[in-house]
Amino acid sequence: MKEISVSSAKKAKELLKQMSMEEKLYQLSGCMIFDIGETYDQCRNPLYGNYRSAGHFMHWKRKEPAAPSEVAARINQDIRASIEAQPHGIPPLIHEEALHGAQWGMATMFPQPIGMASSFDDELVQEIGEIIGKECAAVGVRQVLSPVVNIARDCRWGRLMETFGEDVLLSSNMGTAMCKGIRKNGVIATLKHYADNYSYGGRDSNSSDSSERVMREVYLPPFEKCIKEGDALSVMAAYNSWNGIPCSCSRELLTDILREEWKFPGFVVSDYKGVEGVCGSHHLTEEEYQAAALCVKAGLDVNLPAASGFSLLKKAVEEKILSQEDVDKAVYHVLAVKFEIGLFEQPFGDEKEAEKIVRCEAHKKTALEAARESIILLKNENVLPFDRNRTCRVGVFGASAAEVPLGKNYSGPYKRRWEAQDAKTPLQFLKEYLGEDTEVVYSPDFSEELAKGCSAMLYFTTIIEGEGLDRCNICLPSDAMVQQVDGGGLIVDKAEASVFGNQEEDIRKMFHTNRNSAVILLNGSPVDMTGWIDSASAVLEAWYPGEQGAQAICEILFGDYSPSGKLPVSVPKNVGQLPLFYAHKPSGRGYHYNENDGNPLYPFGYGLSYTTFGFGSFSRCIKEGEILISFVLENTGHYDGTEVVQVYVSGSNCDVVMPVKELKAYRRVTLKAGEKERVCITLPAASFQYYNQGMKYGLHNGDFTVMTGNSSENMFNEFSVKIREGKIFLKDSE
Repeated sequence: MKEISVSSAKKAKELLKQMSMEEKLYQLSGCMIFDIGETYDQCRNPLYGNYRSAGHFMHWKRKEPAAPSEVAARINQDIRASIEAQPHGIPPLIHEEALHGAQWGMATMFPQPIGMASSFDDELVQEIGEIIGKECAAVGVRQVLSPVVNIARDCRWGRLMETFGEDVLLSSNMGTAMCKGIRKNGVIATLKHYADNYSYGGRDSNSSDSSERVMREVYLPPFEKCIKEGDALSVMAAYNSWNGIPCSCSRELLTDILREEWKFPGFVVSDYKGVEGVCGSHHLTEEEYQAAALCVKAGLDVNLPAASGFSLLKKAVEEKILSQEDVDKAVYHVLAVKFEIGLFEQPFGDEKEAEKIVRCEAHKKTALEAARESIILLKNENVLPFDRNRTCRVGVFGASAAEVPLGKNYSGPYKRRWEAQDAKTPLQFLKEYLGEDTEVVYSPDFSEELAKGCSAMLYFTTIIEGEGLDRCNICLPSDAMVQQVDGGGLIVDKAEASVFGNQEEDIRKMFHTNRNSAVILLNGSPVDMTGWIDSASAVLEAWYPGEQGAQAICEILFGDYSPSGKLPVSVPKNVGQLPLFYAHKPSGRGYHYNENDGNPLYPFGYGLSYTTFGFGSFSRCIKEGEILISFVLENTGHYDGTEVVQVYVSGSNCDVVMPVKELKAYRRVTLKAGEKERVCITLPAASFQYYNQGMKYGLHNGDFTVMTGNSSENMFNEFSVKIREGKIFLKDSE
C-alpha cells in the first residue's frame, strides 16, 4: 500500500492551518446541479470541494449528445471558477460513476462487472480500469464511484450485475486490478459499498446481521485488498446498518478497521444522502445536523452529493457537537489526497485529448476483447458453433436482440441512453456479419410463421433488474412493464423494461420447431431456467457484454472465437435455494430439499468450450513457504481455445469450521489446437490462513486438501497439506 507521501502530507497540514472553518466545511461537502442550462453558472456555488460531473447532465435536453471536448470544456470552466473563488485556490474534485465505463457521457462501455469477472482475467480488468481512468481524467473527472466489491451471494439482489460475483478471492483480485488501472491516470477509485450492502431476500441496503467472523472472512477482504494492493484512495460508506449502527457513522468500520487496522490513507464519502439517512431512515438522531456530526466523528469525511451538507456541518459546529479537531482530521484526509494525485498541479481536463482518446480504436478493441472473454457457454448439444456455409436463413427472436447489450443500470448519462453511431445491436451486427446471402428475420416474440425455413434460430432474453429492482421471482419475466425511478433521480434516474409475451414458452416453441437453435441470456444475474433448460440444445450466458457485445456474440455463435468465460456465481435451479454459493460451511444434516438435491444447476467456475483440454503430469513441492503446483495442460480438441485453471482448498481438523472449499488461485491458459504447455501455479501461505476461535488471523494448525480443476465441481488432481506450528508440510512427503 502506498502511503500519502511526506510532501503531500506536509502541504496538506500547512494549507489546513491557513483555512477558515467555513472553507474547511466546504471541503467536506458536495454539490450536484441537474439543469446545465442558462442559469447554471448563477446556481452553481463555486466554493464546494466536491461536485458531481456537469457532464452527466449535459445530454438529456440536447438533440445530439455533447462531444467529449464539450464535456471537458464545461468541467474545466467549473474547475476554473472554483479555483478563482476559493480563498486558497483549492481545486474541486469532480466525481462520476464509472461502473463499466465513464458515465459523464458517451464514453467506452465495457461488460457489466459480473461479465468482467467471468473472464477470470485480472490483467484485462486492470486495462479496463486504465481506460476508464484515461477517459475520466481527459474531461477533468478525477474521482470515480467504482468499483463495487460487495460479495454477491443472492441473485434476487437487483445489483448483482455491479459486482464481481460470489467469491472472495475473485472479487478481491478483480477489484484490486480495477483500482490499479484507474489510479494510473491520477484518478481516485472509490470502493463501495462499505460494507455488506444487501440482506435477507436479496434486499438492497437492508440491515446486515452478519457476525464479525462472516464480515472478516467474506465481506471485508475485498475492501482490504483493494486498499493495500490496489491503492484505492476513497471508500463509500453503505446505506445499511451493521451491528446496530449505520455504516455511515460506524466508528468500528470507518476508524477502527479502516484506518487503525488497515492504515487507510484516503478519505471516506457517503453514499448519496447517506448522512441524512442516519436521521431519516435509521432514526438514530432527531435532526440531520446531529447525524452529520455523528458521521464525521466516526470517520466519514465527505457528505455527497447535496449542497445541504455544508449547512448541516455548520450547524453542528455552532451547536458545539462537532469540534475543530473533528473537522480538521476530515479535511486533512481530503487535502492530502488532492495533493497526492497532483490535482493542484494539474486540475483541468484536456479538451483535445478527450476528443482524441474517448472511444478511440484501441479502447474499442479492449471492449471487444472483454466482451469475448465474458461470455459463457452453458449448454451445447453439438449445435454450436453454427456453420455459416449451411446457414441460409436465421430467425432472431426476443426484444433484446434489437438493443445495444449494455444493461440499463449505470449505462450512459442522466436521462439519456448511451448511444454511438458505430455501436450495433445483435440484430444489426448479425445481418452485417452474415451478409446479403443469408436472410435474417426478426420478431420480438417467437413467430412460427417466421421460423419456417430457418436453418438456425436465436432467442435473446430480457430481464427486469437493476438498482431498486430486487427480485423475488427469478424466472424470465413475461407480460411485464416496469418503471423504476431512483429517489430524487440522483444516480440511475429511470430504468424501464418491457416484456410482451411469455419468454419461457417462446423458448420451448423455438427448440421444438428447430433443434439447431440457441438461447442468448442477456442479464445481470442468474435466472431460473428449469422451465425450459431441458428442451434447450444450446445456451450462452452473455450477461450485458457492453458496446462491442454484439460482435462478440456473433463471433462465438459462428465459431470465430471459442467461448472461455466461467461462472463467477452459482446458478440456482430455483429461487427456493437462495442464497446459494459454493463456499458454504458444512451442514449438520445435508443440503437437499424435498423437491431437489440442493445443488446448483450450474456451479461456480463452470463454462464450456468448443475444444477440450487434458490435465496431466502433476507435481508439487514447497519452496520458501509456498506450494508450487505444476502440470501439463493440453488442448486435445480441434479449436484454439482458453481454459481457466482453478485451484481450491478445503480444510479439516482446524480450530474452527472451514468452508467446504474455497478458490485460492486461477490462471487463464490459451492454447492452439493440439498444443500443450506446462503450467505452474503458486499457492502462497495465505491460502491456508484463517481466523481461529480467538479471531486471530494466521497460519493455524489444520489439514487441507488442495484440488485443481476447471470448475468448483470438476477436479483433476488433489493432494494433502498439513499446517503445524506455522509451517507447511506436504502429507505425502512426511
